[in-house]
Amino acid sequence: MALVSEFLGQLTLSYGGEEEPAFPTVVPVHDFDPNKDAARIETAIKTKGVDEQTIIDILTRRSYEQRRQIAFEYERLAKKDLVTALKAALSGSLEALMLGLMKSTAQYDASELKASIKGLGTDEEALIEIVCSRNNEELVEIKRVYKEMFKKELEKDIAGDTSGDFAKLLLALFQTKRDEPSNVVDYEKIDEDARCLYEAGVKRKGTDVGTWISIMAKRSVPHLQKVFERYKSYSPYDMKESIRKEVKGDLEKSFLTLGTKRHITAKEKVVTRIIVSRCEVDLMKIRTEFKRQHKRSLYQTIAVSTSLSVCVYLRYFCV
Repeated sequence: MALVSEFLGQLTLSYGGEEEPAFPTVVPVHDFDPNKDAARIETAIKTKGVDEQTIIDILTRRSYEQRRQIAFEYERLAKKDLVTALKAALSGSLEALMLGLMKSTAQYDASELKASIKGLGTDEEALIEIVCSRNNEELVEIKRVYKEMFKKELEKDIAGDTSGDFAKLLLALFQTKRDEPSNVVDYEKIDEDARCLYEAGVKRKGTDVGTWISIMAKRSVPHLQKVFERYKSYSPYDMKESIRKEVKGDLEKSFLTLGTKRHITAKEKVVTRIIVSRCEVDLMKIRTEFKRQHKRSLYQTIAVSTSLSVCVYLRYFCV
């Protein structure tokens, strides 16, 4: 299923103004009653076999702030923590989804980053997906929350778990020096960046990776898209081809995620992570752009490309 970086590429793309608009699919519900919701969840958990549908109906249709209020009332009512209760009552994909919803977007991203570098082996795909697709403000908040949750500096943890040019790119992005999108198009800068990418790559023997990292980590995504279009006037290859010729592995995947649309195989965990982390940010925009590009809805694509259980849970966010 070629969807992950298709909608990753839309996470910060489609706005050109001074402030990014919000396009969530999960919004605060009207006539909200946290006491009633907490009581319904407690009944659902106590039901023989667990009434999963009620839990899904409530938690997927409440904003994070409303879910926090529900958790507070649940603890007062049931004398136990809601997250602990959900862990005991649920399992598998549904458990992961519900526990993810009990975190803020930044908490969820911070937890996923921690999991990606914890223990033996590194989940580079998760690192690329999160770090390369979040804007400056989101990265600043993720770093703050990560330190609050784990009492460690995120950049130090990533530096200790990655290496080489891939590490340099991730750390450059965490400096949050990327230009903010603007309505003003700087054609001179676009041309200069396109020429620099060409001269640092295809034109010479051996790639000047430092120049590529500097441009990729500091320019806004809309600017990079225009640079890649202009790049065609200098190079016999388009930018995607040039990236694949000049760099390999995790750095290649990162560059492709930053400014181009590439096709990779989606995993249920990845799809769940993207949808949970963006449902209160810009999933509506992702959903709309996905349908424009693929001529079918995001839900339809998930329905034929993931297990039945995941499809059932994720439909609440995608239709």
